[in-house]
This record gives sequence, structure tokens and C-alpha cells, in this order.
Amino acid sequence: MTHNTEKPTAMETLLSTLDLEPIEVDIFRGVSPQVGWQRVFGGQVIAQALMAAQRTVERERLVHSLHAYFMRPGDPSVPIVYQVERIRDGSSFNTRRVVAIQHGKAIFALSASFQIEEPGFDHQITMPDIPMPETLLDEQQIARQYLANAPAAIRKYWERERPIEIRPVSLTHYFSDKKLDPVQHVWVRATGPVPDDRLYQASVLAYLSDMTLLDTSLYPHGTSIFDQTIQVASLDHSMWFHRPIRFDDWLLFTQDSPSASGARGLTRGSLFTRDGVLIASVAQEGLIRKRANE
Repeated sequence: MTHNTEKPTAMETLLSTLDLEPIEVDIFRGVSPQVGWQRVFGGQVIAQALMAAQRTVERERLVHSLHAYFMRPGDPSVPIVYQVERIRDGSSFNTRRVVAIQHGKAIFALSASFQIEEPGFDHQITMPDIPMPETLLDEQQIARQYLANAPAAIRKYWERERPIEIRPVSLTHYFSDKKLDPVQHVWVRATGPVPDDRLYQASVLAYLSDMTLLDTSLYPHGTSIFDQTIQVASLDHSMWFHRPIRFDDWLLFTQDSPSASGARGLTRGSLFTRDGVLIASVAQEGLIRKRANE
């Protein structure tokens, strides 16, 4: 960590938010970094809820899947209380349910399953042939070349220090209303060290898994999450952890949106290491609704 006189880095701040305070048996309290947003980032709530669940399972039992629902927007100005229910402790699998509470109401619920590590059949899909991150613009270059005349919401997004750096293969949807195929490829990388601890590694991966997904479902409609005429929000989120995670290099987040209907968009994602190892799969449905006054 940095010295007390220095400002914590974005990654140090994220890791601090994952260090939940135990306040009773199977009850934890988490805080949100004060970064000026009106609501808590969904990935933070997923990550904190997963950490709460992991804290109630033996360390050799590792998360292999989670399924979650967002019910209300989180208030970043007050702590979030996470209540864990021990659904089942079996010989190979454990199941936990976590409810996140603010102002006396549930804002989020997560179910997670844990398994002892064991050998078995092994196959995976092939990583697509995508330009390497070193060939793409970094966030500072994007800011210099594109942000001078960009809308304020886009400037704020790119200029704020984040624990996860992103390098999209294409920037078209940020600065154009062109209708695109519902496919997106984004390189992601931790901006600081992540502990060599499977609990923190899984939670940080869960945190970043909520980044950029909603955008992909908007590609065919020539808009983005920064469009003030639409209302966007994560509704549910599922994730499967396939293989061990490391954060010492870039990860490729490939995404596609097979459907949008009923004011909802569905996006699927795969997370690969640079050398093509599939470490996790993601699926999310989000609200994409035209605002009533438009």
C-alpha cells in the first residue's frame, strides 16, 4: 500500500472496498469509493457480495458460478450490508445466497456455488484473432485524440482513474451514431497489483465482468450508454469461472449481443488470457429503454 501521506491508487481503493467488515456471523459491511457517481457501480456490488460469500466457505472451495439480480440502484454515500445464507455444504459443493441491503431494503441478490478443485474433461472455444493491446490506443491517447469535443459524460468516463484499464479494439460507437454489428472486443488490465489470493482474484474478475457489457447490446441501434435519451441499467448477471486467474497481463473480453427486445438487451462475454486460455464466461441482461419524455 502507499504511505499515509499519499493518495491510494484506484486498485488499492478497489481492494480496500473488497476487505469487508464482519459485523455479525455471516453479516458483512462494505463501503463505496467516493468518485462522484450517483449510484454504485454494479460490478462493485457483485464483487463485494461474492467476497462476502467466499468468507463463509472453506478456502479450498472455489467459486465456479454466480447468478445475481439488481433490484435497486445502490447509494454510494452509505454502507451496504451483505447478509449471507448458507444454503448447502456438501462433500464437493457449497451453495451460498447473499442479499445486499441499504436503507432497510434489498438492492441486490446473489447466489454462488463453490467446488473443491478436481480433474475432469477439459476443452474450450478458441479465442478470436484480435489485434494485441500494444497496437491499440491507450486511455491517455484516447483522451488526447478524441475527447476535446466529446460529450461531458464520455470525457468523465475516460478521464477518471479506474482500477481496470480498458483498450477497446474499436472506438466507433463512442463517437458515432453508426449502427454496428452487436459484437465487441475489449482488452482489460488491472492498473495495480492484485493479491496472490484466489478470493481477491475472483472478486476482481467479477468486478470487471460488469464493464462495457451493456454497450454491446446498443451497437445495432447507433447509440451508447452515454446517450441521455435512453435509460440503461444492469438487471441480472451470471458468471462461470473456468480456470485460475492472474492479473499480471492483459485479458481479452469478447462480447456479443444475440437479442434485444422488450426494453432489454442480452449480452454474452468470454474472458481469455493473452495466450488464449478461457478463464470465465459471462451473461448479462440490461435495461435499454427510451426515456418517457423523448
